[in-house]
Amino acid sequence: MANSEETYKSMMSVKNLEGLSSENALSHIGHLTDLSFDLGKTEGLLHSIKLADELQKRELNDEQLALSHYFLANAYADIRRLSKAGTEKSWEWQQEEIEKEIFHLRTALRAGSQQDEIMCPVLTNLGNLMNEIGRSVEAVEYWDRAMDRSSSFAMARGNRGYGLSYYAGSLYDPGHYGIFLKHAHANLKEALLSSDLDGDARHGFTKMRDWIESVISPEEVNMDMESFSLGISDEEIRYRKWCLKNRLFLNPLNDLGPYSIAATDVFSLPSIVVDIDEGPYYPGYFNQIKQEFVSARYLYYEGVHSENPHFSDREVLIFNTLDYPSYSLAVEKMKASFRMAYSLFDKIAFFLNHYLRLSIPERNVSLRTIWYKSRDRKKGLRDEFTQRQNWPLRGLFWLSKDLYEDKPGFKESIEPDAQELHEIRNHLEHKYLKLHDDMWMGPSERDHKMFRALADTLAHSMYRRDFQEKALRLIKMVRAALVYLSLAIHWEEQKRKKERDPEAIVPGMPLDIWEDEWKV
Repeated sequence: MANSEETYKSMMSVKNLEGLSSENALSHIGHLTDLSFDLGKTEGLLHSIKLADELQKRELNDEQLALSHYFLANAYADIRRLSKAGTEKSWEWQQEEIEKEIFHLRTALRAGSQQDEIMCPVLTNLGNLMNEIGRSVEAVEYWDRAMDRSSSFAMARGNRGYGLSYYAGSLYDPGHYGIFLKHAHANLKEALLSSDLDGDARHGFTKMRDWIESVISPEEVNMDMESFSLGISDEEIRYRKWCLKNRLFLNPLNDLGPYSIAATDVFSLPSIVVDIDEGPYYPGYFNQIKQEFVSARYLYYEGVHSENPHFSDREVLIFNTLDYPSYSLAVEKMKASFRMAYSLFDKIAFFLNHYLRLSIPERNVSLRTIWYKSRDRKKGLRDEFTQRQNWPLRGLFWLSKDLYEDKPGFKESIEPDAQELHEIRNHLEHKYLKLHDDMWMGPSERDHKMFRALADTLAHSMYRRDFQEKALRLIKMVRAALVYLSLAIHWEEQKRKKERDPEAIVPGMPLDIWEDEWKV
């Protein structure tokens, strides 16, 4: 310990990175971060953050940039762990260090490093954070991405099993609950075969595995997940396979993988108790949100997979503006999909405003702001949320932090390109978004003498491929939000049931299914 203290003092004496190469600077920052946490020195962690911020002013390659953000995320995580509040903070909805961790891990991911030894921990830590804040859908995908890079990375597999156990606990379908626990048990069992786990991880994974075995017998959960129909026509089968691959069905089982059992949008609202003179407006509203989502999903699919010009585009006079523009029905389908998907965030907020009786004027409802007193972030969270132990509702709150809103207090986001998504939507709705094929030279055209006179300065220009990627990510985000909304309602209904007079009579109102042949 004495030697560690001396090393720590020596490292703290380095006040700036002058004279250090980028590689040596990274080594110094990483070592100082680890040593500061081992010694419980918050001051050292803050100094490593200062040095990392200084380093990022340099021209760094992809690996160096990713590693610098990874170290920053670790430093903020260590500051949080050293907090005296400990477990008392576990249900605090507002935690600045978590916001910083997520932002820097996502930025590390976007740096484009090809090194698995960097990216696997980045993806795993993102999964762990998403799970902690209630964003279970996204957590599973991050862990799966880590395992896709390295199937032997035991921390990702073990945390996936751990997270699936919590996800299972929030579900209200007993069949889904058993399937999730079976998959969780398999992940934990396989992870525990690895010799790479540290003591704390091994203890936690073992404890969760043993708990699952005390609740169910995983070997007895024998649900067939692969023999379900994917449709009648080849076109329908291709579409459903694409949805499964991208985890876009409103069905929690799709988060487990592309199993055919998940190829239906069965997820809806749990039973909701309302006053005797109230109608079934909650299911009706969710029906509408759900229909808009699946329609946006299909419009996007059609736009991306269109191979030939549509007859509606024939003989439509379009001038060649010499910047390889993309004009077609397929492009407009993708744009319409983006607009529809983005609009669902505020429709979810409208639902919550009524269900939770927040009494926010309808014209002021937005998913980004409903959580705060007077919709002002400086005034803090509303009392309804500060310590509410509703895991998926907190997930929806944290998902809202991925959105940008052009208002004081809401311009910062934990999603690095949130403002760009907002700008895309703004231009789609009110201005001029222009997509370009790959032959376009990009924004550099505006600076090139040859093309400056031809630059389309009115447009918000993007490569078509970049727009496709962002639109798909947006649709996945909306799908996650709808899952969290339904699970949050389930938690609230369970809470209200416990608070209700046990002698109260609650008559049921069963609703029939709207048959497929009626959907014309």
